Formats: sequence, C-alpha cells, structure tokens
Amino acid sequence: MKGYMYILECANSKYYTGSTIDLERRIAQHQEGEGANFTKKHRPVKLVYFEEFKSIEFAILKEKQLKAGSRQKKIDLITYL
Repeated sequence: MKGYMYILECANSKYYTGSTIDLERRIAQHQEGEGANFTKKHRPVKLVYFEEFKSIEFAILKEKQLKAGSRQKKIDLITYL
C-alpha cells in the first residue's frame, strides 16, 4: 500500500510533518481540527510539500528523518521544487 510523507504550513508559519496512506483525507482532517493537536491549534493549514512512497513504512521513515532535522532542512526541501 502506498504511503505519503507531507509537510503542512500552519497559520503560525510553523511546519508540521506527517505521514499517511490517504493524503486528501488526512489534510481534510487537519483542516477540520481532527488531525494532530498542533495543527488543531494552528489552523488553517496549507499543504506545501509531499512525497509518495511505495509503502507507508518508507513514508514514516522519511517523516522521522525530517522531524529529526532542522526547520531549514524542511524549507530547503519545500523550496527545491
């Protein structure tokens, strides 16, 4: 099953990184306040980056790598496009 790693920009200009098997549904959950506590407090959110992987496990690994890195690492990834 495919997986997605994504980065959201929140209303406070901070970034939230997550992973999911259904990107559209998960983004909608964040917008409705049903996602993570962080995004619930800082809505609205905007999808600024995502990657598709062949499995959710790979998406989770990428998410963990980004969360362990700096904000600049996320910015570099977003602006590389």
